[in-house]
Amino acid sequence: MNLRVACVGAGYFSQLHYGSWARMDRATLVGSCNRDIKKAQATGLPAYDDLGQMLTETTPDLLDIILPPVAHAETIKTALAAGIKTMICQKPFCNDLAEAESITALAEAAGARIIVHENFRFQPWFRTIKAAIDDGAIGTVQQVSFRLRPGDGQGQRAYLDRQPYFQQMEKFLIHETGVHYVDTFRYLLGDPTAVYADLRKINPVIAGEDAGYVLFDHSNGARAMLDGNRHLDHAADNLRCTMGEGLIEGTEGTLTLTGDGAVHLRKHSKTTVTTVLGPNTREGFGGDCVHHLQSHVICGILDGTKLENEARDYLTVIRIEEAIYASANKAQKLKV
Repeated sequence: MNLRVACVGAGYFSQLHYGSWARMDRATLVGSCNRDIKKAQATGLPAYDDLGQMLTETTPDLLDIILPPVAHAETIKTALAAGIKTMICQKPFCNDLAEAESITALAEAAGARIIVHENFRFQPWFRTIKAAIDDGAIGTVQQVSFRLRPGDGQGQRAYLDRQPYFQQMEKFLIHETGVHYVDTFRYLLGDPTAVYADLRKINPVIAGEDAGYVLFDHSNGARAMLDGNRHLDHAADNLRCTMGEGLIEGTEGTLTLTGDGAVHLRKHSKTTVTTVLGPNTREGFGGDCVHHLQSHVICGILDGTKLENEARDYLTVIRIEEAIYASANKAQKLKV
């Protein structure tokens, strides 16, 4: 079976979605919709500026929603009205928790499913790290830390050439970027039980926070830390490959993620290092994680494999995000 896929949204990041679908043997792109129809036409697909019309005329099996959060709710409602039963929706999912809960319930009542396009957990280095943890390569995990250092947040023109709406987001570091690591830490360690956040704004042209620390308590006794600063960089030819560097430390060893996408293992009390995953050679963003996620969805639909990050499960990520902002406002640790 070959799935018919339509896309709504044709902005900067959408090129990764379109390119990934075009590489799949079991998916066929049937249409592109964007309020600026010239951008939809630039995809080379049948182009629309009316979503309802596109859905009626192209009859897709799957709708890929590649839009900012402000547009998610109405887009999903339109898709449900057209009878669409499977959607992928970009993150951050909806404007806030209340809207996300409402839309999730609406989709479930219609017998539809939404998979949130949270792709960082599909990056090959995090899949490798998860497999190593599950295999006991580093014993019992005690600490996970990630230093987010994309180095793209300095000066008056920060983000304007790529994603200009970043400058207007009142919640930025966590809501737009840090949420990737909220989900990734969940993937590696399970749900956190408490969070503590210290957030700040460095670049005055940015509406929201662009640096800060977030500490996570996990039920198995492990701790995780996100140390984010979009002004600073890390040692990598491509700063957007991993967006930073990480350590996963256990009782029997340490896994190190470097900026080239490689994962290295050092056993406890040893100085020698083994490369578990070599430097990234894949084209595409983040180790081709967009393609990995979209392929995962196709397998879930056609082969019946378990889908990760369906909307109901992803509500937990949004609840954690809200706890992070509340913690920063109150300057105290909060239970999730």
